[in-house]
Amino acid sequence: MSQEPPVSDELSHFNRSGHVHMVEVGGKAATTRTAVAEGYIVMAEGTLARIQAGSMGKGDVLGVARLAAIQAAKKTWELIPLAHLLALTSADIEFRSEATPPRIVCQAQVRCLGQTGVEMEALTAVTVALLTVYDMCKAIDRGMQLQGIRLLRKEGGRSGLWEAGQ
Repeated sequence: MSQEPPVSDELSHFNRSGHVHMVEVGGKAATTRTAVAEGYIVMAEGTLARIQAGSMGKGDVLGVARLAAIQAAKKTWELIPLAHLLALTSADIEFRSEATPPRIVCQAQVRCLGQTGVEMEALTAVTVALLTVYDMCKAIDRGMQLQGIRLLRKEGGRSGLWEAGQ
């Protein structure tokens, strides 16, 4: 089955007939690709205090969330229909707490040596990390909100460096 070339670089998941397809990346050079994403979960002050004290009762909330984020980055291709299976070389997940508003901020940096970028992997890692925090704390705080999930930086490939705010 022959593949039609994409309509444009901006809509590369659609062919000339307007049908969705998985982008052909076989002709691209393998380069180091990096993406950084972040997001946060806003919560009640008491919830944040219990996470910081390690007294949530379900274990190390941020440790479990970090493992969930790494697993999610590795399995992004199974969740996002047109994402490619990538051999990630690293997935670094960092958390920090902030008092006003009370929240946990997650930042994920994902890398691979490949033919397509890792933006979706970084965004998926952040989202699943925050969902895991929600899951582990929902018994005491159902009003938590995931917010601000976004790409901060991507590097590598034909388009080179992109940073939020440019």
